[in-house]
Amino acid sequence: MAVPLATLMLASLLASPPLASAPSALPACPQIFGHGGYPTGPNAWERDQVRQPNNPTAIRRYKAWGASGVEADLQLTKDGTKAVMWHNTSTWGLTGPKMNITDIWWAVGDTALKGRTINRGLFPGETVYTFREWLGSMRSAGMVGLVEIKPEAKQSLLSPNASIKARAWAEVLDPVKESFRSQEIILYSHDSGITAELRSRVSAAGMSRVLSGGPVWPEVTDWEEPPPSWRLNENAWKTALQSGAKRVATDFTPQFKTWLQGKCQ
Repeated sequence: MAVPLATLMLASLLASPPLASAPSALPACPQIFGHGGYPTGPNAWERDQVRQPNNPTAIRRYKAWGASGVEADLQLTKDGTKAVMWHNTSTWGLTGPKMNITDIWWAVGDTALKGRTINRGLFPGETVYTFREWLGSMRSAGMVGLVEIKPEAKQSLLSPNASIKARAWAEVLDPVKESFRSQEIILYSHDSGITAELRSRVSAAGMSRVLSGGPVWPEVTDWEEPPPSWRLNENAWKTALQSGAKRVATDFTPQFKTWLQGKCQ
């Protein structure tokens, strides 16, 4: 008696080894935003090694390490006369007398900021650049610029003197207006007053895009000199990757780049 076809097909399926389940797809690799670690605690500035990507040499270094963007720092000299890329409240880490950035002129007087050079850390000999110059270097490198407007800048950005305030905001926003369509720039501040004024002004100028697109900051370590172990951040990095973060800021750019290998595509 002939065996029904359906019975033969069922027997064949039962005899066949189960198909291996397809491996799950790796998540997309996030863009890396390099950030120069800064010490914490009392007199942190004394231990600062000037790691911040505020100059072209540092920008190139971070790109070589695997960064697609960097976080850098914008200050304003006395009375908002020049927007410059520097992270410390004072000129500590630079040649010349120690002065607060907000108390000196860009190119006037024997304490002027222009021409001073870094005298410690990773990028000795580099100088302080204007915001416009820095944006040009970032554009040439093809990097995304995440710019923190430092709280000290409120001395001029929120000045009761209308002319000082107008000049200061022009120093910050005019370079952005010139280039935000040809390169990605993201502006932010930890100062609530600066943030509110920034939102108002960029919205009025039709540049709201410069307020969005920033990375997540997952790391749990407090930076110190010498640096803490990058391995303390592995669980935080894993969580950020699994959550689908598209951009991640890190104090450990080369280590994070290496850690991502084989974990994303």
